[in-house]
Amino acid sequence: MRQAPDAGEVSVQFVTIHGHRRAFVKAGSGPAILLLHGLGCDHTTWSPVLSGLAEHFTVIAPDLLGHGQSAKPRADYSVGGYANGMRDLLTVLGIDKVTVVGHSFGGGVAMQFAYQFPERTERMMLVASGGLGPEVTPAIRAITAPGFHQLMGVLTLPVVRQVNTTALRTLARVPLRVTHDLDAVADIVESFKDPRSRAAVRHVVRAVVDWRGQIITMADRAYLTEAMPMAVVWGRDDMVIPVRHASNAAALAPEAHVDVIPGAGHFPHKDDPERFVRLLCEFVSATAPAAYSRARWRRMLKAPLTAPVGPLAPVRDITA
Repeated sequence: MRQAPDAGEVSVQFVTIHGHRRAFVKAGSGPAILLLHGLGCDHTTWSPVLSGLAEHFTVIAPDLLGHGQSAKPRADYSVGGYANGMRDLLTVLGIDKVTVVGHSFGGGVAMQFAYQFPERTERMMLVASGGLGPEVTPAIRAITAPGFHQLMGVLTLPVVRQVNTTALRTLARVPLRVTHDLDAVADIVESFKDPRSRAAVRHVVRAVVDWRGQIITMADRAYLTEAMPMAVVWGRDDMVIPVRHASNAAALAPEAHVDVIPGAGHFPHKDDPERFVRLLCEFVSATAPAAYSRARWRRMLKAPLTAPVGPLAPVRDITA
């Protein structure tokens, strides 16, 4: 394992697993928190909350395979493959159990990690997560369309890319709901200048989205969350995945802590970092870590399914 300097307060570290370089940052001490970023992003999406969380926890924020400074091979980009990769990374780092926090696509990976490795998962927080309903912005569905790779190759040529990202960042300053997350979109467009990144993201999207929307879902396994504390955080102005999916989470997992943050978009941890840190700290302090029992897990898997979910439960706004 080696370290390289980073622009932030913590260094990016690298470790090679299964022949592929994995980049991550690790900071703080205390109970372990695993932060999983979304599609086309990397560990820097957590920069606004990293130092605040590191005051209370050991924070591990990786670049998922195909993203950031991690390798971008022709490989398994399924949510199951990502969950396996996180298990292996934690094992190499000597960390047995974590509270796993997943944003957007990273939320789908977090769900899969908790499902595949319940003995290593103490809690789960989903942040504007995939897997809670079929709807998703058409911009993500377009990634699976023929010609996307070639079109983005043209749009990310040096001069064209600079014009596009400057326009997006300028529009992001306009105080409208539809422009809320364009700064983050500009960062993703910037990452697409690497054809390997574009190819990896295309593989990821094809595994989780088709022309009708999201494929992955926690609906058929939500009953398993009764054995594990779960929290959900959403931005009210999310234009990528509808905020009503937070209500889906409340209905699927009635014991979950669900919070909707007014004025936040698809990146609530960036829009209101202090509130996000407080929510995560309160969630951890208010819940006992899940204690895995093979016998209990077996009983839940063998139990007959309950009736379909009824009307969606209300969600609670944070106003203070």
